[in-house]
Amino acid sequence: MGLNMYLEKKEADQEEVYWRKANAIHKWFVDNVQGGVDNCKQYKVTKEDIQRLLTTVHEVLEDHTKAQGLLPPTQGFFFGSTDIDEWYFEDLQYTADELAVLLKTFDFEKDDLYYYSSW
Repeated sequence: MGLNMYLEKKEADQEEVYWRKANAIHKWFVDNVQGGVDNCKQYKVTKEDIQRLLTTVHEVLEDHTKAQGLLPPTQGFFFGSTDIDEWYFEDLQYTADELAVLLKTFDFEKDDLYYYSSW
């Protein structure tokens, strides 16, 4: 059990990005895409959302002191650690790498992208 997070193309049910227990990234989606509601439903994500998240992730990776203010960890049922440690920054680097590829390869004009989580 634990927090599982997905970015997925709706029509083909094709997974684009997957995280496990990256609760700071989950909190960003809840706050910035889901209107503060954490309910395991699918929410449409725009190219601009992905660009904003990537910019925020890069900002924290460049200055670790910004982590708590920009991408704070969040607690939840089996959400994993809330420490800002090497695992936290590994999750951010993974996120940066995956979102950069997504921005280059996903056709936001043609397809819809959705975020959802489960635990």
